[in-house]
Amino acid sequence: MSPATKRSILRWIHLIFSIPIIGYIYSPFDEIPNYAPATRYVFLPTLIISGLWMWKGHVFRRLISKESSLASEG
Repeated sequence: MSPATKRSILRWIHLIFSIPIIGYIYSPFDEIPNYAPATRYVFLPTLIISGLWMWKGHVFRRLISKESSLASEG
């Protein structure tokens, strides 16, 4: 899979998981408790992780590759 395809998939995941959060923010106050657990434990963490991965994923991949190369040498 090419890096461009991976970025595209990650962007779509980020956009799709942001839709329920927008609905949560703009929903009537009486309906907020119905959406709170899913928003709090599924949509928001996924949105944060995908956003951080798009922003600083290259640093995380570099850190992992250094650790794996050090483990294989030692």
